Amino acid sequence: MATDFDLYDTDTPAPAAAGQGAEKEPELVYGSAEEFLHEQLLPTYVRSVTGKSAKWCIEWYFHPEAVSRVAALWRSWEHLRLDPATGMSVWWRDHADHHMRVLLDPQGPFYNCDMKEHRDPEHLEPRKAPHGWFPDVRTIQP
Repeated sequence: MATDFDLYDTDTPAPAAAGQGAEKEPELVYGSAEEFLHEQLLPTYVRSVTGKSAKWCIEWYFHPEAVSRVAALWRSWEHLRLDPATGMSVWWRDHADHHMRVLLDPQGPFYNCDMKEHRDPEHLEPRKAPHGWFPDVRTIQP
């Protein structure tokens, strides 16, 4: 499954900054999106999940959208925690509240699951657009 970023590659160093004396990248608090979910997100983001107004899947990791959103929450938390002024407020407002509202929505990625059982989601089935409508921009010469 291709994603916007490699969810599991936390050992790759960031590109070196220009010049000597570049600051060292801060160490991550959590080593993975799953660790972040269990140790930080779910213990602090407590909601009633009855299946009517909110849904969750105990096997959340089988839902690609959920994996991507949890990884985004983790990465944004790791970045914003370093802002001592408003970092956490921004994280809650712009990231946690937004993504958790989508994840817990009864029509969200866990719509087909219940509290005790995972059920594979039905994937959207797209048709391919007519040839030439979406050219591969990697092959277009400037």
